[in-house]
Amino acid sequence: MNIETVFNTLAWIAWIAAILVAVVIFTQKMRNQPIKKGNLIMVLIFAGALILTLVSAGVVFINPQERGVVISAITPDGYRKEALEPGLAWIVPFAENVIPYPISKQTYTMSIAPAEGQIMGDDSIEARTADGQKVLIDASVIYSINPGDIVEVHVAWQDRYDSDLVRPVTRGVIRDAVSQFGIEEVYSTKRGELVEIISQELTNSFGNNGIIMYEFVLRNISFSDEYAASVEQKQIAEQLAQQAAFVVQQREFEADQARAVAEGERDAAILAAEGAAEARLLEADAEAKALQLINDVIIQNPDLINYMYLQKIAPNVQVIFLPAEAPYLFDLGGLATDENGDLPALTLPSTGSDGN
Repeated sequence: MNIETVFNTLAWIAWIAAILVAVVIFTQKMRNQPIKKGNLIMVLIFAGALILTLVSAGVVFINPQERGVVISAITPDGYRKEALEPGLAWIVPFAENVIPYPISKQTYTMSIAPAEGQIMGDDSIEARTADGQKVLIDASVIYSINPGDIVEVHVAWQDRYDSDLVRPVTRGVIRDAVSQFGIEEVYSTKRGELVEIISQELTNSFGNNGIIMYEFVLRNISFSDEYAASVEQKQIAEQLAQQAAFVVQQREFEADQARAVAEGERDAAILAAEGAAEARLLEADAEAKALQLINDVIIQNPDLINYMYLQKIAPNVQVIFLPAEAPYLFDLGGLATDENGDLPALTLPSTGSDGN
């Protein structure tokens, strides 16, 4: 409860008391029982009620977030040139009155959503881009009245500054700014530049009318159904193209892998072949050296080959061993035996010498 309310309450109480006292005094007079100094008491009470009424009508309290415009019947212009500052102030009772104006930040929203903005229903801003496409803009403006221009705002706009100044100026600036950009620039590449242009224009326009612009919020951009469908088709096509490019990259990667595997297998086969060839060469060289050694041994020991042969065929084969001068081998299994089981005598061929 501020001091204005206190004085108003006291004034009402004083007037009620004055009326009650007057009724009592009048009643007592009618009964021929007048109250001593009743008239004086009634005058004093009425005077106190009048004083309290004057005080309550003249005392004004301005809140910190407000400034007061004084409408005056005793000034040539009908208002004071200076607004009242926060705190207690005095005005001429019944000749002046105060209209408070907020200087705190306010938000004006224009949205396609029915219950988001100051106006119910679709209040979005329809604009045309440089290439003729229709867009719907949802936006908010955060602003306040300049404390030093309160009186001028009142004279020019009264309490209609939001609906008659902020709203139409904002919508007009947005339409002008959008018309400078193409449809794709509005929602992608130059959206930030669009916001910057709108903010600067609103700052200048509001400033010339006593309004401080703090921030412009571009809430949403909507498109016509036809353009939205074309954008969706374009995005689908881009996604398909990206998917196809990914498939190509995957196939190239797989081909590179297969090529690397084939090259690895080829290199492994070459290395294996080279290793096998080197091993064969080493083996052949070793065999040649072994044969050379065997040949050298046989040359030095001619009977060694017969010995090795006999080692291979013994003990299952019966043979006849002849002297070294006649190295012939006979299959004893093929010779007929006599009745005693003895082998027949063999006649040796003549050597051409006597008795030898």
